[in-house]
Amino acid sequence: MKTKLTVIKIGGEIINNPEQLQAFLGDFSRLNEPKVLVHGGGKIATALSAKLGIETRMQEGRRITTKENLEVVTMVYAGLINKNITASLQSQQCNAIGLSGADASVIVASKRPSNPLDYGYVGDIQSINSKVIDTFVQSQMVPVFSAICHDGKGQLLNTNADTIATEIAIAMSEKYDTELIYCFDKKGVLMDVNDDDSVVEKINTDVYRNLREKKVIHDGMLPKMENAFHALNHKVSKVMIGNTDFIKDRTEAHTLLTL
Repeated sequence: MKTKLTVIKIGGEIINNPEQLQAFLGDFSRLNEPKVLVHGGGKIATALSAKLGIETRMQEGRRITTKENLEVVTMVYAGLINKNITASLQSQQCNAIGLSGADASVIVASKRPSNPLDYGYVGDIQSINSKVIDTFVQSQMVPVFSAICHDGKGQLLNTNADTIATEIAIAMSEKYDTELIYCFDKKGVLMDVNDDDSVVEKINTDVYRNLREKKVIHDGMLPKMENAFHALNHKVSKVMIGNTDFIKDRTEAHTLLTL
């Protein structure tokens, strides 16, 4: 029987709200099973870009990354946010280690082709070195990944944090019974974005297709859902979407993804 491993991705308003982030990190640090944390930080990067006079462009929830954007997201993701999270976890006796994909060459990506749309310095993941991640896990360390990868040739690349969490979960599923949780500021996928209690508790591929056609699921939720089903199709045992309350109490409302 495989050991359970939980991969959690945090983003949304959790990153922007210091009190909410600290509460989440406290709950995360108390999870007893082996675990990996992946974080975003797009809103902070967008705000800093605006202060610097750098335009931020998005396409279906994905960031178009110019050279200037890449410099900002690297500073914000792999620097400010990653190290603050790592330091906070260490203060709560959680032996976290902050990483980018370039560290120990854990995540290698290739620059996305410019056709049909040029996303700039965005990386599509080519490989995950699960042995390195497992070395950390077996040493009772908790890897904390930012959304920065590299191409193995000296070029850093920006990659969607949901995608990184997904690919790590898939890679680790060869050895572990892997659960993947996308944690953000909503209780789950909502039928009505203005009603926090309108959680769609279970979504399979048919339900997803229907919700997408009706525009219930759109923009930033689209890549999250695509990643969720990709994970389920590649041996990840369970995928869930919920807020921070769900981490400490698995009976809280959330969305469970199934095939």
